[in-house]
Amino acid sequence: MKNRGLITAFAPYELNRFLAPLALATIFFMLVLILDGILVGSALDPYLILYGLAGIFYELIYTILIARSTFFRKRYSWFNSIASGIGLGLLTYILPAPLHELFHVLIVFGAIATATTSGRSYTYINLLLVAIVSLPNKIQEIASPQSALEYFAPFVISIIVAELYLRLKDTTLQHIHRLETINIVSQQLMQSLDTEQVLSLLNATILDTLEADTYFIGLCKGDEIQLDLFYDDGEFYNGTRVSMEGTLSGWVINNQKELFLPDLREDVQLEGVKVKVIGKEKTSLSWIGVPLKSINITGIMALASYKPNTFDLADLELLSSLAHHVTLALDNTIRHAQVEEQARLDSLTEVYNHGYFLKRLAEQAEDSATTKAPLSLIMLDIDFFKQYNDTYGHLVGDRILNSLCSAIKQHIKQGDAVGRWGGEEFIISLPNATGEQATQVAKRISETMALLRVEDRDQKTIRVPTVSQGIAVFASEADEIYRLIDLADRRLYVAKERGRNQIEPDENHWSKIQPE
Repeated sequence: MKNRGLITAFAPYELNRFLAPLALATIFFMLVLILDGILVGSALDPYLILYGLAGIFYELIYTILIARSTFFRKRYSWFNSIASGIGLGLLTYILPAPLHELFHVLIVFGAIATATTSGRSYTYINLLLVAIVSLPNKIQEIASPQSALEYFAPFVISIIVAELYLRLKDTTLQHIHRLETINIVSQQLMQSLDTEQVLSLLNATILDTLEADTYFIGLCKGDEIQLDLFYDDGEFYNGTRVSMEGTLSGWVINNQKELFLPDLREDVQLEGVKVKVIGKEKTSLSWIGVPLKSINITGIMALASYKPNTFDLADLELLSSLAHHVTLALDNTIRHAQVEEQARLDSLTEVYNHGYFLKRLAEQAEDSATTKAPLSLIMLDIDFFKQYNDTYGHLVGDRILNSLCSAIKQHIKQGDAVGRWGGEEFIISLPNATGEQATQVAKRISETMALLRVEDRDQKTIRVPTVSQGIAVFASEADEIYRLIDLADRRLYVAKERGRNQIEPDENHWSKIQPE
């Protein structure tokens, strides 16, 4: 797991839970020293009494004042490690023989306390100082292997206990960090209604919490998987498409099960599945994948590494939890986009409504003014549509409106726009199209409408109404969108007055217009 953003210590109140029992035990042993100095022997032992009182005082000061403050604890870690190490080493010079075992116990307590408050390096410094200070007093006693083992055993035990504690602490902090990550990311994801933002948050989260050479999130597009986020060894390959058939990702999606493969050097025991290389020409040796599934989402989220046994079940659990939140977030973005799209469209014909078309036209006009490229506008109206509705009924009339919109969409590009201006009147914007080009589009629309076959309520073929069209060009004829619309609208009515089924102006008009 990466260390960026990782919690490196417990909060003060959490430390108190660990330190309180150690502090009480240490105070108890200091009281034993004081009582031994007072009650044992014919005379008072001032060294034991003073050592015990100093130990109690230091323990209370450190536990109550220093350990509870992150500010003081960070600045006094070195002092505490050195002071407690020297203090414990000096204890061997004044401790009576019957209490030598107390020295061994306090070494272990000191190592655990230092590991809890300060960390690994301070713990080893503490133990080293205890050994350096106490060894001159013990050098004669450890001449034999048995006595040497007795002396060094507490240090070995302290190292083992401290390492066990520190590794447990690291594991606990990592687990806390992962839970906090999931909590923070889930809140951010649920607040986002933009797909790109969701993928960006996911990318940052995986980089921060998981040690992976490769990761991707893919969504099903037919019989392929589109990798909207695909990172491989320092590079992004977003938008890559891979086949579902015969791949690990396809197996996860088709079976809707998690897949944990810690070592891909072993044969993958999945029927019909072969390991395929995508991205860089390097083979992953460990891989985990979890499915994404909701009403609007079917896909996969996966991690891989070029080293075997990189991931464990905790990584799979984290990935599964992330996948759940990402699925909900992506589903929300799709729903939001659908709602937004519906708000932009006319409910019957599913072309832009009046308000949104004006917004798109304003954006196109701004681009046109910047690039000095033409922007043509076509106003289109169905001839005698009211009589047509009265004769054949509104259902047939609605069918004609939809057929007209389909005809228009056949002859415009992706960057063009079409909207319902009102009733049977429609408006078409054609960025980068000259008047001549707009005239050709208008002709093709009229020709397509003439070829339509429409049936009435009795399934009899009826005639299809004609259309009249007016064209104007921005900015050579009008340098503002409302003047452009007004000009196209006036030309539409000229076309109607000329007998309908006409396009105004005719083609000769455009040769007279000199582009700016």
